[in-house]
Amino acid sequence: MTSKNFKITMEYDGSKFHGWQRQTRDRTIQAEIEMALARIIGHQITVIGSGRTDSGVHALGQVANFRCDTRLDEAAIQQALNSLLPDSIVIIKCRQVNTDFHARYNAKSKTYQYWLFNHPTPKAIGRQYAWHIRAPLDEDAMAAAAEQLIGRHDFSAFEGSGSPRSHSVRHILKAEFIKEYKPDYLIFEIEADGFLRFMVRNIVGTLVDVGCGKTNVEKFTTILTSRDRRQAGATAPPHGLFLLKVSY
Repeated sequence: MTSKNFKITMEYDGSKFHGWQRQTRDRTIQAEIEMALARIIGHQITVIGSGRTDSGVHALGQVANFRCDTRLDEAAIQQALNSLLPDSIVIIKCRQVNTDFHARYNAKSKTYQYWLFNHPTPKAIGRQYAWHIRAPLDEDAMAAAAEQLIGRHDFSAFEGSGSPRSHSVRHILKAEFIKEYKPDYLIFEIEADGFLRFMVRNIVGTLVDVGCGKTNVEKFTTILTSRDRRQAGATAPPHGLFLLKVSY
């Protein structure tokens, strides 16, 4: 049999998982998919993700690839995976691709969304998918601060400790707020050629500080250029973050 390379696109609810990357003891997305593939193919398969998502973070368009010797086609692989995976993980696309395709190294950019629910009263339904902010937010100030992120910058000020990287410079292609989704929801969308550990959540935490009046646009710009994590805001909780898509 000729070895095949499959590209899968998936969505998952990360609430009960310790992130994407396989771990020794904790339940992860990568491990669940690899266990399902082992049952389908008959031996261990390594799944290569476009990148890590942290514990509690969700995905609407995570991408991965894996190589295996099989007579099964892409439709059969997708159906088999979805029959074995937990309901919180769904393979939405499966395509056979060139053998040299690599989900991580071929990625050109990634887009994340962070969902905020801005209302004095919390939500019972959907509370696990948005950060509840009780105080009114100054959306115009937050949007103006977000604009300062666009371009190529050193994002050390928004980098979590232990970030696996060779440098902290990233190119932000888009950073904007979407208000039209539904009342009281504010969605921050950001696209870049790569992200540091906790970078989006640290940015969001600082943007919320701007929205609450704890800091302002000028100070936000100073924080960005300072390269000092101590000056930025608290890390936003993981449950509001979604990996929206990976572009190739």
